[in-house]
Amino acid sequence: MTSLHSLTIVAPVYNEEAVIGQFHARTMAVADALQGVDTQIVYVVDRGTDRTLDVLRSIALEDSRVTVLALSARFGHQMSLLAGIENSLDSDAIVMMDSDLQHPPELIPILLERFAEGVDVVYTVRAETRGISWTRAKAGELFYKLMNALSSVPIRKNAADFRLISKRVANILAGDFSERNMFLRGIFSWIGFKQVGVEYVADERAAGHSKYSLSRTLRFALTGILSFSTKPLQLGIIVGAWTGGAGFLLMFAAVVSYFIDRSIPSGWTTVVVLLLFFSAIQLFVIGIIGMYIGDLYLEMKGRPRYILDEKINHGKDKS
Repeated sequence: MTSLHSLTIVAPVYNEEAVIGQFHARTMAVADALQGVDTQIVYVVDRGTDRTLDVLRSIALEDSRVTVLALSARFGHQMSLLAGIENSLDSDAIVMMDSDLQHPPELIPILLERFAEGVDVVYTVRAETRGISWTRAKAGELFYKLMNALSSVPIRKNAADFRLISKRVANILAGDFSERNMFLRGIFSWIGFKQVGVEYVADERAAGHSKYSLSRTLRFALTGILSFSTKPLQLGIIVGAWTGGAGFLLMFAAVVSYFIDRSIPSGWTTVVVLLLFFSAIQLFVIGIIGMYIGDLYLEMKGRPRYILDEKINHGKDKS
């Protein structure tokens, strides 16, 4: 059995003015019911365009258990989670969850029960998402199929960034990982230790709309693939073999057509077809290589992964 005396809930926030009050009330009602556990909540505010930060200032004034970390710019969901974790390393366990109420706070006691059994990572799996469109659901299925086909690290289907991690896992993440483009679902799977999943039903958003547009979702998927797979680089060899075979067939067809249809200028069809075909393949493979080089370029710059603009905590320190 693992004892738990302190718990921190880390919640990234971006333009959630309409729902953040409901989220706080429901989450802290769950925290109040926990016996013998000192519970804190850290809101990490990605710089947005609404009054979310002002609302959280008011909440922090009324509740000493609240810490608000305001980032200087929009660094993204994954970096917001990392910022929250790195500022919560004194806790026995950390729960990460979104603040739009699609991650039900009422599931937290179940996560704690599994943690008490000696589990280091308790991840959640969406059994169902209410109100999700057919297109978005199929896109999610395709992502996990593609990710698991390309990556040597298994990524659990429908896994969410709603999980509990132990103090030692949090310290490993904060101290031993320096990469900038982080894909936390893959990283926590790669870290290992004892892990267990808990299923849940994701509710519809209580207010507002999803912050993951199609383009942002695609970038997130590319980050996951680039972070945990080099198979796309090997695709050049496979594509080269296939195009070599196709080129041989085109060459055979060009020779046959030369003897059958004398009206075709000698060599014109062959040159044009092969030039266009192989140019397209080369650009495709170069594009894959370019994505990896671009990722390396960003990592080599060594820029900070996030910048903290302001820390609001009226309970412990007021820095």
